[in-house]
Amino acid sequence: MLRDTRKVAINEKVSIGGDSPLCVIAGPCVIENSDMLHSACSFLKNAAAEAGVSYVFKTSYDKANRTTANAYRGPGLKKGLEMIAEIKKTYDVPVLVDVHREEDIPAVAAVADIIQIPAFLCRQTDFVSAVARSGRVVNIKKGQFVAPADASFIAEKASSEGNERIVLTERGFCFGYNNLVFDTRSLFLMRKSGYPVVFDATHSVQLPSGSKGTSGGVRDLVIPYSRAAYAMGIDGLFLEVHEKPDAALCDGPNMLDYALFSELMSQLGMLGKAIYGAI
Repeated sequence: MLRDTRKVAINEKVSIGGDSPLCVIAGPCVIENSDMLHSACSFLKNAAAEAGVSYVFKTSYDKANRTTANAYRGPGLKKGLEMIAEIKKTYDVPVLVDVHREEDIPAVAAVADIIQIPAFLCRQTDFVSAVARSGRVVNIKKGQFVAPADASFIAEKASSEGNERIVLTERGFCFGYNNLVFDTRSLFLMRKSGYPVVFDATHSVQLPSGSKGTSGGVRDLVIPYSRAAYAMGIDGLFLEVHEKPDAALCDGPNMLDYALFSELMSQLGMLGKAIYGAI
């Protein structure tokens, strides 16, 4: 791997960047029920271990940025965080949780190892600062409207609060109406900040609001995009995974099922040996 980013400790066992192994951040888009969380985390943790990568579980208690008013959002703050805390304890994994409201930050920080700033909120200075003050690792999703080199300015807002545990995530760029494009140059430019860079492969294939009020996606692009990003030199890979994506209540068209996740881990293993000598 390219070792030109700083190393950020997520917890005592898992780090991202620097000389750390590839970190895979994966899980369902949003909490649907407890059983699906247990199924996903159990499978993903074991698959990541077999692939020789570190693992962080991700999910959401509330997807606040839905296209329509009646779209499924999740179980809410209290119940959702209780379920995430149970997963964290049961499987002994670090967890990433996104937050949409400043008043939710203290409760999320009590559970999450990484707090994620959603793409649509990455330019909200007060919000970025508040997340940074939590002391948790801050994952900044670069907005679809932000040039890659400008992500460093968002990181500066967070670091000005005394928190250097920052990760930057690329998730595609707006390209016309209801479409995104992934430009591999963005990863190179974002790494110049010195912070670890993650590629969000599943949201980068999204077709925002492209299916009559819900988001579509081109799932077939997730694996080739991930290979390209890995070859460019990333510190982490962000993937939304569901046992049955086509039946998911949110973002199903761009999520991977378990078989495709395993196939991707296998392909990255072979690619890593060919390019870097190890994944």
